[in-house]
Amino acid sequence: MKDMTDKPLLIVGEDLCQQLVGRAEAFDAVQDVFAAMARGDAYNFPVIREAIGYADALYGFKSGFDRAGQVLGVKSGGYWPGNMDKGLTNHQSTVFLFDPDTGRLSALVGGNYLTAVRTAASSAVSIAHLARTDAKVLGMVGAGHQSAFQLRAAAEQRDFEKVVAWNPHPDMLPRLGAVANEIGLEFEPVTQEELGAQADVIITITSAFEPLLMKDWIKPGTHLACMGTDTKGKMEVDPALVASATVFTDEVAQSITIGEAQHAIANGALTETQITPIGAVINGDHPGRTSAEEITLFDGTGVGLQDLAVAHVAARMADENGLAETAIL
Repeated sequence: MKDMTDKPLLIVGEDLCQQLVGRAEAFDAVQDVFAAMARGDAYNFPVIREAIGYADALYGFKSGFDRAGQVLGVKSGGYWPGNMDKGLTNHQSTVFLFDPDTGRLSALVGGNYLTAVRTAASSAVSIAHLARTDAKVLGMVGAGHQSAFQLRAAAEQRDFEKVVAWNPHPDMLPRLGAVANEIGLEFEPVTQEELGAQADVIITITSAFEPLLMKDWIKPGTHLACMGTDTKGKMEVDPALVASATVFTDEVAQSITIGEAQHAIANGALTETQITPIGAVINGDHPGRTSAEEITLFDGTGVGLQDLAVAHVAARMADENGLAETAIL
């Protein structure tokens, strides 16, 4: 029998997470866990997400177990809308990892950077498996904190030549434009309708509660990664657009209840059986895109297993390199 009584608790802070987990590591971790979910080797537990009645904050828990990767844990945190004025990111979270063999707490991992990089990895995985290979124009709807992560990750999946972008607050677009220029891409602020007319791949990353893109604006062959809708009532695109697309998601149960598909499901334009886990495409059990004219849509609701996957990478690398702080419980 293994003696685990003196195994130290690993503490991996935000700076160390940024040092150890890059886009490539996040992409591989998220792709692997999506594949495990589709095989039934990993599953998420029900999400708890509540308004706490203080500071306009939302707080909750995302948890799960990846049997294939032997990763068990919970991400605790939420959204504090006033944090930007305090010099903090609005999203605040910490990941708790547990030893699946004993249930003992094994690591505390900062979750703010990892949330951004795993969300970007999720849309990047969808682009890798669903976007047309000849896609040249990337559309960005949203220019907040996570948009730069999304842009950098997406740019590595196709040979994009240009970025077109729209944001409800136009004064935020130059910051995103600087990121595009830094990686060698032309950048053009446009209207929402112009964005739909030009873009081959579109990422939406906002906190909207109304459609920002309409069905008639999207050209044939477009791939959309809708990454902002993770709560009941949120909406980034026209439900008619969702219903007309071939829909993929991280987890069907979340897609139909808190994801972008919730509205098309509610009005009867889309059924649960028409939504495919992206892991099925990764595993080769679903063909993914079947024609150059098909509109594909990835409903990225954000699942706890994504957080656990990237946190596990951070903890493992910190441990292997002797970089983590430690404590004995």
